[in-house]
Amino acid sequence: MLRPSLLLAAALWAVAAPTAAVEADPDAAPAPQARVAVRVDSPAPGALLEGQLHQAEVLGSASADADQPDRWDILLVLDVSESTRAASGADLDGDGVVGLDPRFELSAAGTYPPEVVSTDPQDTVLHAEVQAARALLRSLDPRRVRVGVLSFAGEVDPTTLKRRRMDQQDAWLEVPLTDDYARVNRALTAILARGARGATNFAAAVRLAIAELSGVEGAQSLPRPDARRVALFLTDGMPTLPFGTGNQTDPGDVEAAVRAAEVAHRAGIVINTYAMGTDALRYPKAATEIARVTLGTYTPVQKPADIGAILQGTTFANVEDVVLTNLTTGELSTDVRLAPDGGFAGFVPVQEGKNRVRVSALASDGAEGSVEFDLVFRKGGLTEREKEIQLRRMQEMSRELLLRREAGQVESFRDRQRKELELRREREGAESGP
Repeated sequence: MLRPSLLLAAALWAVAAPTAAVEADPDAAPAPQARVAVRVDSPAPGALLEGQLHQAEVLGSASADADQPDRWDILLVLDVSESTRAASGADLDGDGVVGLDPRFELSAAGTYPPEVVSTDPQDTVLHAEVQAARALLRSLDPRRVRVGVLSFAGEVDPTTLKRRRMDQQDAWLEVPLTDDYARVNRALTAILARGARGATNFAAAVRLAIAELSGVEGAQSLPRPDARRVALFLTDGMPTLPFGTGNQTDPGDVEAAVRAAEVAHRAGIVINTYAMGTDALRYPKAATEIARVTLGTYTPVQKPADIGAILQGTTFANVEDVVLTNLTTGELSTDVRLAPDGGFAGFVPVQEGKNRVRVSALASDGAEGSVEFDLVFRKGGLTEREKEIQLRRMQEMSRELLLRREAGQVESFRDRQRKELELRREREGAESGP
């Protein structure tokens, strides 16, 4: 988890505009000046570090918009409808058995009861959602990020397949926005205990998300005006309520969801949608429009079991990459773990004595920002902490980068950092030459 130690010194802030010089097109509209904020929590400027490994750990956070606060209110919106009982496609509970959906397997007739849609009840889509939510929690910093959870479905009459009551509740707040992540985990356990049921009401989920993220009268979440508000909307299907029958999508179901999204946008709420299943690649209108209208992102997840890795690899801080450079030694490191909230932890090579370090961040829109600071390194005994760091580095190096949708942009950003470093060294060599 990316949580700087309580012993770390005060933060160092810096803001920079994009560094690349681009010739202006006189006919083009002026581009907005993006500002990327980079904060280093550890080490403090001028700090003395000791160790046998010539590596310095750098902890901090980055944000794609320096004019916005560095605090987040994140609401996890989980689909708990009947269809999430289906198999996710992976062994989520680690028992060595992959739950399968008999409807899509070559099983002899009568092998499984017709209601069985996952041969392992702990390998379902619902379990994948909860597991993803827990993995996301482990990567967030509760000092900056509050997290809440709501679930949604929709009760239907088994005979008519319509809503039982016009005023029924189809979305439920499991836990209000909080920095108590243990409480969030308990709420996720309760969701699994209740299991999946009912139809799917997107509009109800979006409306409840608006109320909680806005902190309006009647909401259980306390308002926090200085935080950016994002809903992460996970679903394996399309809306089937509030109109028509609960077993098929009615145009009114989609319209209700999109209209609710328009309200969310006016309230300053971004909704990132994640559609799970093979139909996700068809870009279903409701999920894609909710994201588009609120200026969020739509992510198709063809295999539901992959939602955990994808959710960890997402970025609601709109930061795609962080690179560490030792300007003194001319070494560059991309061994940086980046969290969805922009928090990062990485290692930069250092030499004994004084080192000048630069931390550079790449935003999703291509803007860049950086901050520089000095540290002093002295060789000392290898601590247990260093042994742990070394093992973790070997196990986790660059894993998250495989999940970056803009991999090409990340590589281009890193190439520019390397070239800039080479040019700097050439200039310094020329200046010091005969």
